[in-house]
Amino acid sequence: MNVILLEPNRLGKPGDVVSVKPGYARNFLIPNGIALPATQSNLKTLEARVRARNKQLAAEKAAAEQLAEELKDVVVNLTVRAGEGKIYGAITSGDVVEAAKAQTGKDLDRRKFEMPKAIKELGEYEVSYRAHHDVTIPVKLLISAQ
Repeated sequence: MNVILLEPNRLGKPGDVVSVKPGYARNFLIPNGIALPATQSNLKTLEARVRARNKQLAAEKAAAEQLAEELKDVVVNLTVRAGEGKIYGAITSGDVVEAAKAQTGKDLDRRKFEMPKAIKELGEYEVSYRAHHDVTIPVKLLISAQ
């Protein structure tokens, strides 16, 4: 029996049409919402879902590229308490997000910042913001003492 997978599993990825034993499809895959029977109407529905998903992914990528264009020349200035070139504590991605929001007005996700190491000294650093899996934005940090 041919079925269309709706969720990723050991048989394949979502959208794949795979051949399984009828009992496995009837008793497990279809009742649990993991697959649908591969009928003509379900195949057409699948194609419509794939087109809608591709359109959504293209819109997300375009938004990420727009954000990259807006942030390409931005230098985020952080003023922290420090003594003799060392920062009291460390700079986190949350600190960078707060400073970037104050300077640019953009809401950024702190989990998408890739900080190579803990920043514990004054100076200029470059970190990456992963807006989309295909779009990485370099962000310059300028850390100075109060």
